[in-house]
Amino acid sequence: MQFRKNTSRDKFFNISFMLKTIIAIFIIVFGFILINRINLPAPIKQIEKILPNENFKTIK
Repeated sequence: MQFRKNTSRDKFFNISFMLKTIIAIFIIVFGFILINRINLPAPIKQIEKILPNENFKTIK
């Protein structure tokens, strides 16, 4: 009688890999949803810089 060592774990690997992939995708999607729910205020103050006429060159 010969002993055979079963080294293929295809079924276990596939189930484990699929489960990890689904969990990773769920975490990423859940993270995007949480980031979108954060309501950051838009800046109210407008930045306006007045340039003097000395900096402009007239081209003819």
